[in-house]
Amino acid sequence: QVRLVESGGGSAQAGGSLRLSCRMSGITADRRCMAWFRQVPGKEREGVATISTATDRTDYADSVKGRFTVTTSWNTVDLQMNSLKPEATGSYFCAATSSPWYAGCQSGSPTGFFPYWGQGTQVSISS
Repeated sequence: QVRLVESGGGSAQAGGSLRLSCRMSGITADRRCMAWFRQVPGKEREGVATISTATDRTDYADSVKGRFTVTTSWNTVDLQMNSLKPEATGSYFCAATSSPWYAGCQSGSPTGFFPYWGQGTQVSISS
């Protein structure tokens, strides 16, 4: 059984930092595109950051470049979020593609690329 479980969400003030972690079981990160998505009520999930474990390439949404960093190990994918802004508020989901994955792996990749999802963790940033 494949499971992705996020942790590390919570509340922070603008300018602060949070670190999200996603632990996988039933699969590993090997040769996949791993992603973090954010969703706010009434809107579609949007890609925040991706990492290709085949190439180690990362990609970030313009809104978070220079402030967020995505890293991965064999069964985790983390998102370090610094200099947080109120617009970072939302539910954060980690996601994984099938393996091996050699197609696109960008922050704009569609949700349909990812068959595996976590349940989400809430982040709330106050101004």
